[in-house]
Amino acid sequence: MNDTRARLLRLLSLLQTPREFSGSELAERLGVTDRTVRRDIDRLRELGYPVQATMGATGGYRLVAGAAMPPLLVDDDEAVALAVGLRAAAGSAVAGIEEASVRALAKLEQILPAKLRRRVRVLGAATATPAHDGPTVDPEVLSTLAAAVTNRERIRFVYSGGSGRRHVEPVGLVPIRRRWYLLGHDLDRTDWRVFRVDRIERPQPTGARFTPRPLPADSPADYVAGRRTDWGASAYRVHVTISASVSRVAGRLGDDPGELTSLDDGSCRLTATRDDSPEWLAHRLLALGVPFRVHASPELTEQLRAISSRIESALPRES
Repeated sequence: MNDTRARLLRLLSLLQTPREFSGSELAERLGVTDRTVRRDIDRLRELGYPVQATMGATGGYRLVAGAAMPPLLVDDDEAVALAVGLRAAAGSAVAGIEEASVRALAKLEQILPAKLRRRVRVLGAATATPAHDGPTVDPEVLSTLAAAVTNRERIRFVYSGGSGRRHVEPVGLVPIRRRWYLLGHDLDRTDWRVFRVDRIERPQPTGARFTPRPLPADSPADYVAGRRTDWGASAYRVHVTISASVSRVAGRLGDDPGELTSLDDGSCRLTATRDDSPEWLAHRLLALGVPFRVHASPELTEQLRAISSRIESALPRES
């Protein structure tokens, strides 16, 4: 490879692979000497690419994160995948990412060869992305949680859908029906919990690492979707009659409330096996602002009695 520019691009493409290359291996792949490789590495560094060298028998070169985002080299299939992914992200539930996705897509499509641009447009025309009108997720919150999952680092955050601050060992982020969920082991409750990311506020990594516990499902996605392998350990049955229509109740008792059956124009029945917090469900039922009656659900009944006791103690005593 005599063309220096072509060789530098080939070297950069190799270094963008997530692994470390020895100098001799790079020289062999490029068909040059070790000295030429060292000289080309210096050229890349002058162009702003943070190439790190490690010494020793097992040492080598690899591209690391730098202070700024350098240009990336991708092959044809990777470019198409990026473009299609950016089109989908333009209608995602991540706050603020839609505009950034459109800008990035415009830049990418501007430099795509004609044949790849056609592939992207064909895929885009065949893929329908519905507009998102639900709650959005702060990208910084999502990034912080993703880093904690990757680093196996305990995290603290305020959860607006539950009871205050939580201390969690996060094991997975799962997107379902245009919403993001975090699966983690709640250290204060000593049990697995699923958190909606749009309700997570001020996540703070603690710096404490953890060893992941065995999951009660094949994967975080299976757990969040309800495909658990240990139903009965913390799940509870719900059977509630509500004095409101199905249309008034739907969407106000969680993303997957269970089976809502209309009894007449002004009442419905909720039956489900749930794996969330009975306390949260109790508060959501009370927030409906309509009468309801619980049938054969000890966990939910206990939470309602506890709430009733707190309300009773908060009221002024009659003289």
